[in-house]
Amino acid sequence: MTLSRRSTLAATAAALTVPASAAEADLWSGNYWAVKWRDGKKIWLAMYRKRLGAPQPGEAARPVLFLVHGSSSGAKSSFDLAVPGHGEYSTMDVFARAGFDVWTMDHEGYGQSSRTEGNSDIASGVEDLKAAVDVVAHETGLRRCAFMGESSGAIRAGAFAMEAPDRVDRVMLAAFTYTGKGSPTLTKRAEGLEYFRTHNRRPRDRAMIESIFTRDRSGTTDPAVPAAMADAELVYGDTVPTGTYLDMTSKLPLVDPTKVMCPVCILRGEYDGIATNEDLWDFFRQLPNGDRQFVIVAGAAHALGTSKSRVAFWHAMQAFLTMPAPPTA
Repeated sequence: MTLSRRSTLAATAAALTVPASAAEADLWSGNYWAVKWRDGKKIWLAMYRKRLGAPQPGEAARPVLFLVHGSSSGAKSSFDLAVPGHGEYSTMDVFARAGFDVWTMDHEGYGQSSRTEGNSDIASGVEDLKAAVDVVAHETGLRRCAFMGESSGAIRAGAFAMEAPDRVDRVMLAAFTYTGKGSPTLTKRAEGLEYFRTHNRRPRDRAMIESIFTRDRSGTTDPAVPAAMADAELVYGDTVPTGTYLDMTSKLPLVDPTKVMCPVCILRGEYDGIATNEDLWDFFRQLPNGDRQFVIVAGAAHALGTSKSRVAFWHAMQAFLTMPAPPTA
């Protein structure tokens, strides 16, 4: 039977959001620790993994998808959020059911990772990822991963792709910021620049978390989501590191598009105030790899994976991850 384009997309959406009971029962999760060193001190980084079925000796490796969180929330609330009675919000579960070996981590100063005197800036995040991919390689046998970073996590992922091109297969930059030119969000955030320079942590209470979902355009997120996010995050305290805020208000650009050699997909919400289309197009046109995509997710703002448009976001991610290789010369 030949499916129309509309029915094919509907089938894909159903596959991404409504798991078969057997697949749901077979979801396996594991927790790990990566270690990085600074000034002779050991820093513990919490890592999380999901896939269909427990790993078995001698099995073929599954493609690895590594998810990189942003400035105001850790890994689990960003990518494995439960919102009972309101549908699927776990990007980890969605892509585990799709056949990926899905990993994420709490960066230094977030979630279950070590609290330190550091501010967890972008450079620190790159070092976190270097430690994390060694754990992934040990557990899966794969040195190269696909990455999806959201917000400042996209900057972390892009900076890592520049520094460690041999460890990155494909990279997706969601809610990304290039130079910050014309960004209403960063213009407002820069009012706190002196605070970010003089403090390594900033307040992050329930109201601040909930504002992430309303600051650009209200109605793009189910109201149950901000409450669930705040509940999940505040168990780790009401402050988070300032490093990415300092970087995004005083040091952009932090990713040089001419040095990101792997395939790249830029994904942004229609109403996202963190960057303008023009700023991101400037980044996009400079990418050297012809395997590249620019996706605008209609109806979404900054928080793509937890928006009402999240299925379209996941669909675009999966399409990019499964893109056939270009023909060889």
